[in-house]
This record gives sequence, C-alpha cells and structure tokens, in this order.
Amino acid sequence: MEPRRPPEYILEVFADPTCVKDIVKGILHTIFFHRFFPSIRPRTWDLLDLTLPVVDDAELETLIDQRTAALIRQIDTTSPANAMHSTSVRGQMAVQFFEKRRRKAWFSKAEDEVCWEQWTLDVTLATPRTESGTHPPASQPERPPLTAAAERAKVRRAMEMMLHKTALKIVTVVNRNTDHIPPITTSEANPFPYQIVVNPRDDGWRMGIF
Repeated sequence: MEPRRPPEYILEVFADPTCVKDIVKGILHTIFFHRFFPSIRPRTWDLLDLTLPVVDDAELETLIDQRTAALIRQIDTTSPANAMHSTSVRGQMAVQFFEKRRRKAWFSKAEDEVCWEQWTLDVTLATPRTESGTHPPASQPERPPLTAAAERAKVRRAMEMMLHKTALKIVTVVNRNTDHIPPITTSEANPFPYQIVVNPRDDGWRMGIF
C-alpha cells in the first residue's frame, strides 16, 4: 500500500526582475510564520504596500536567502527576452514539512521522515514591454505605446494584487486545513524538519532538510 500523498498548495507568483527576490522571500516568510514552531520574536516588513510577517531565525533566513538566490540565477539563465508575452512558469520552488516516525524494526530505533505538507511556488517573470524590446506582428495594428513609467506602474499594480492574493491564500489554507498536521511528539526546538528546493522535479526532494 503506497503512502498517502501530502496535501500540496500551489502559489502563483508574478514579479518583475527588480522585485522577484523580495516577493519570493516575502511569500516564504509568510509560509514559515504559520509553520515554524520554535519560539520566535515577531517582526514585519513592508513590501508593495503590504505588511508581511518575518520569521526572526538566523538559520532559516540564511536558507531562504540561499534558495531565493538560486532561483533568481535559474530564472536569469532560462528566461527569454519576450518574457512579458509568455505565460509559462520560469522557475519553481517547493517547501516541504516532515514528521519523524519510528521505524518498526527489531532492535532498532531508526526514524523515517515523512512529508505531511508541501507548498509549491510557480514563479513567472514579468518584463515591461518598454524594456523587453518586443513588438506586435506586422499583421496587427500597433497600439499607442505606453510610457516606461506607465508600463512599470501597470506591472507594479499586478504584482501588488498577486502578492495580496497569495498572502490571503496562505492565511486561508493554514486556518482552514489543520487535520493533517501531525502531533508534536518530541521536545526538540524544531519538531518538524523542513526543506526548500529549487526546481524540485530536477533536483530531487531529499536534499538540505533542516
């Protein structure tokens, strides 16, 4: 009998090159704020007119910085020049939380780490048309171009709406879906190991568990 798959929550992330790092970090901190059980000192930061929580833990913050930087490098090497006109996902990041289960075996106290929840970020990079250098086909009438400032403002509004929607989804999920959270059966400061993986389908899931 195959083990039950953990619930997976998909988060759509839309950002331009100047904000993608902060937006991804903000979303990761929001997830961990609701799933990080060690005692922390509450902090917040303002991003795109939205106040988000920050997990004040040096080890976690370092991991978030490292994984976000890896995602940005991957996006930079794979994004085409006409990213504004593409709806495909440019990068993907996943967060998994695990519980420790005692393995049933003779004369053994080995433990297995079983995933009980997964969050997947699908990241799409946006480039304002005035910066991407793209033009409509000759068969289509060319509309009056927006100024650079107007195009950037349009992208910013889209990012603000996306970030607000994503933060609200996280709060809704963690408040509504609680039955799958395993009981805390250890006195360790971090009862549920976690990992953050960039492009999980390529890199595998069992690396860098904390």
